[in-house]
Amino acid sequence: MPLAAVFGCGGLVLSEPEREFFRAADPLGFILFKRNCADPEQVKSLVAALRDSVERADAPILIDQEGGRVARLQPPHWPIYPAPARIAGLGRKLADEAAFLVARLIADDLSVLGISIDCLPVLDLAIPGADPVIGDRAWGAEPESAARLGRANCDGLLEGGILPVIKHIPGHGRASVDSHRDLPRVLASLETLERTDFAAFRLLNGMPWAMTAHVIYTAIDPDLPATLSPRVIAAAIRGSIGFAGVLISDDLSMGALSGSLGSRTEAALTAGCDVVLHCNADMNEMSDVARTARPLTERTIERIGCGDELRAAPRAFDRAAATARLDRLMGT
Repeated sequence: MPLAAVFGCGGLVLSEPEREFFRAADPLGFILFKRNCADPEQVKSLVAALRDSVERADAPILIDQEGGRVARLQPPHWPIYPAPARIAGLGRKLADEAAFLVARLIADDLSVLGISIDCLPVLDLAIPGADPVIGDRAWGAEPESAARLGRANCDGLLEGGILPVIKHIPGHGRASVDSHRDLPRVLASLETLERTDFAAFRLLNGMPWAMTAHVIYTAIDPDLPATLSPRVIAAAIRGSIGFAGVLISDDLSMGALSGSLGSRTEAALTAGCDVVLHCNADMNEMSDVARTARPLTERTIERIGCGDELRAAPRAFDRAAATARLDRLMGT
């Protein structure tokens, strides 16, 4: 049974130590970053090598390809798509179409490379005074519009055979510090969270995957961030929001979390995450994660299977026409 972990790798090709480690650890899948992506043929070769290392042709390959400033695939080989905030500014009808087209084009980019899951859409709200780590990655401050445009993203990805990951559940938009560096504490009342941050995720609770937020919500658990909190996962994510899909942690190596990588892994899985994510490719850290992580549970395997059923069958796609239409919508 695969390990309940997704790992990153260090460069453009898989090193022999990495190959041996992945073969022994047998993680569920892998995630790619800009450091791993030079040109299409290189990425396809790396994806094949990663899957070969675990001897599973269907091992999930994830990436953060959002558009705007979070884009692992870069020019000249791949376009940079507009950020969510810019799309949202088009007005409802045009924004809905643009959000769909961006995701459908991204799906086309990813599918030819063998990448199967995109960590998109961001459903965090744009809250005044919050840290800019979310910023223009958010659709805006209204949960209904964030969910509507996020659904358009999801529809575009799914139509192109790519699974979306809604993030960062149950909401990172109020964080006053960047969780890559520090642990945010959100002091909003439960009533406020239910009406705003949680509402965006609730409206898309049928999506196949979601990524946790390394954020403390003092109204639910004053001590532990969502990723490590049984209370937040049970009461908010699985309970109030009603998310039933695969719950993957945000990167365990981020500065918001403390303690050894092994203790973070144990805490995240015990709290209710299905899978843990480790991104920086540090072999010592990955070894700690692998020693502590457990095989996928039957419940997680069922959730993965349900998500896979949402993929659309491949069908004709006119990329040139979609690109031209998006350019017109965006005024470029």
